[in-house]
Amino acid sequence: MKLTRRGFGLGAATLIASPAIVTSARAQATTLRMHHFLPPLSNAHSKLLAPWAKKVEADSQGQLKIDIFPSMQLGGTPPQLFDQARDGVADIIWTLPGNTPGRFPRTEVFELPFIAANRAIVNARAANEFTGKHLMEETREVKLLAFWAHDAGVIHANRQVRTMDDLKGLKLRNPTRLAGEALKALGATSVGMPVPQVPESLAQKVIDGAVIPWEVVPAVKVHELTRFHTEIPGSPTLYTATFFLAMNRARYDGLSAELRAVLDKNLGMVFADMAGNMWDSEAKTISNVVRSRGNTITVISEEEKNRWIKATEPVHAAWIEQMKAKNIDGAALIAEVKSLIAKYEKTA
Repeated sequence: MKLTRRGFGLGAATLIASPAIVTSARAQATTLRMHHFLPPLSNAHSKLLAPWAKKVEADSQGQLKIDIFPSMQLGGTPPQLFDQARDGVADIIWTLPGNTPGRFPRTEVFELPFIAANRAIVNARAANEFTGKHLMEETREVKLLAFWAHDAGVIHANRQVRTMDDLKGLKLRNPTRLAGEALKALGATSVGMPVPQVPESLAQKVIDGAVIPWEVVPAVKVHELTRFHTEIPGSPTLYTATFFLAMNRARYDGLSAELRAVLDKNLGMVFADMAGNMWDSEAKTISNVVRSRGNTITVISEEEKNRWIKATEPVHAAWIEQMKAKNIDGAALIAEVKSLIAKYEKTA
């Protein structure tokens, strides 16, 4: 067969183009969609989720990208986020287990009053260690990427709270079922609602205040809508809320082994440390900003804190009984989490 100049040219062009085609195919990035409930200016979005997504992309050399959709931009409500991951509406979601009370009972042990540490890094690391042993069955519908908890919750209200007596009659937004039970035990009127509803509810005086950590205060303008802020000294603290970072299981399983490895190395304690450090850092910054506005920050006395601990003991007892009905040893979980928190209080 005689090779013509034209034939040679076509053949050479094909040979030259082929590597480009292969390179292009290899360069095709996989993009995941992450969905959450806070605005893009929130610290959780801008200082945790977005940097984490960029780290994943960098570690994958651009082969794995995560597009983030804040403020429920993909539709639905915050309590629906876990099911959105399960059903594939989003590839990854960030949410609170407490948005669906009772669905993830073992997570609630961290949310009991006066169990958690006042530092997020301690709670986040303890929760991370807790995950593998206790949460795989409850979260089997998704791929659980991370479970962690924030720092000390703060009471923000339209009047000063120094004692339990000051809580009487106050309508306070609670973040979780058990935080709500704790507030009731302390004499407040507890109102459950997702955090995005807090600003309007405060503005319209549906509630008198909210219980949230410092980190989320600017995102929902609580420092502009209330003037008084009450902290609980030291550990254990009044409450914490826990969080899930979860992924559609089929989407995770469908990633290449290389991309799964990149994702996996950015989970676990790596993510717990990112989350814990961010919450703790922002707590200091934001409380200083709030104080500079002229708002009043009160720290209750240790004697008063002991009164609060005593008043909320029935919440523990009731929860242990509720767990018995689910064949869960609540008392053992409490003891284990206290031990984990003590462990990380020493090392974090």
